[in-house]
Amino acid sequence: MATDITDTVHAVEVNAVMRLLPARPRLLALGEPTHFEDTLLDLRNELFRQLVEQEGYRTIAIESDCLMGLVVDDYINSGTGTLDEATERGFSHGFGASAANRELVRWMRAYNDDRPAPERVHFAGFDGPLEITHAASPRQALTALHGYLAAWTDARMLPCAAERLDHLCGAEDPWTNPAAMMDPSQSVGRSAEARELRLLADDLVALLDAQTPHLTAASSRTDWDHARLSGRTAVGLLRYHYWMADTSPGRMTWLCALRDSMMAANLLAVAERGPALVHAQNGHLQRDKSRIQMGGQPVEWWSAGAIVSAQLGEGYAFVATALGTIRHRGVDVPPPDTIEGLLYALPEDRYVVDSRRLAAVIDDMPPAPRVSPWFGYSPLEPAHVASTDGIVFLKDVPQS
Repeated sequence: MATDITDTVHAVEVNAVMRLLPARPRLLALGEPTHFEDTLLDLRNELFRQLVEQEGYRTIAIESDCLMGLVVDDYINSGTGTLDEATERGFSHGFGASAANRELVRWMRAYNDDRPAPERVHFAGFDGPLEITHAASPRQALTALHGYLAAWTDARMLPCAAERLDHLCGAEDPWTNPAAMMDPSQSVGRSAEARELRLLADDLVALLDAQTPHLTAASSRTDWDHARLSGRTAVGLLRYHYWMADTSPGRMTWLCALRDSMMAANLLAVAERGPALVHAQNGHLQRDKSRIQMGGQPVEWWSAGAIVSAQLGEGYAFVATALGTIRHRGVDVPPPDTIEGLLYALPEDRYVVDSRRLAAVIDDMPPAPRVSPWFGYSPLEPAHVASTDGIVFLKDVPQS
């Protein structure tokens, strides 16, 4: 079998990836099967530099808080703050501690030096302000949206004063209470204040949409884009908190689906500005449904990649990453009858795989699914190979 797939692999470079695609996508999504491994992020950085220099890409969007990402983009485009501040305040999920993420920000800032605005590169987070343990308060997003509308529209059109939003948001702790993730009764998402905030957020976004011709002419495109981001985030967060307070069996399905839906909306906004590299966990970028077991029950929802692919068609491309070993995590040499095992048998340390040709080769003898001994690594599902546009394979991942 290893001999049969030799012709499906190529060197890891942007030209090899682009040759697998029918057209240059507006969003080229590169997945990763695990987080916090700088080897994978170094490879991402390398491919992004090639996309910028060879293909005219100007944005990278990563699985990080969309509002925090504005701090990084401001730094790399205007020099506001320092590199330390940008990495500390501009990433969520602990990603700012990564040396590879720091190097990405440093390179982007250096690249933008002395370049005119149309040629500069941009950074975006496309995740919601969500962590595994909690979701953020909607205050930041609502305040930013209200402030923009107050500055550029007739004050009589605003559905409320800023003080009303602040009063309804109240203290931060009830919103971010970690207990609410497992206990719906601890959530404030269905309180009278939260319900009123949902209505006000809807009205603010409606006003933003209704005033589009005026706002795009009177304010900068960047400020308008930021206001749209604030609106999406405020509505998404309040909807997420609403379902955190739900007690039905569909609660977790709603929460998982809402997170990927927020991601998809942010990615579609990124695509409006031109071609971008997207980087996140494979599961968020795949075209297939995501599935997990929670409390002995299956939870299924459409990933952000599936939603975006359905809307952009060939404008979206997904390249998954698969790994051989992560020995410092207890992930050893893959069994030979798995996808990873077949790829591990090849002599190269890393390569790009033509996944559609690979799917045709393995069609008569489907590989077994790999089982990871470590929860933080998600092996490639054999049934998903045909729905990817390519696979990047790394034989061994050294400890960062």
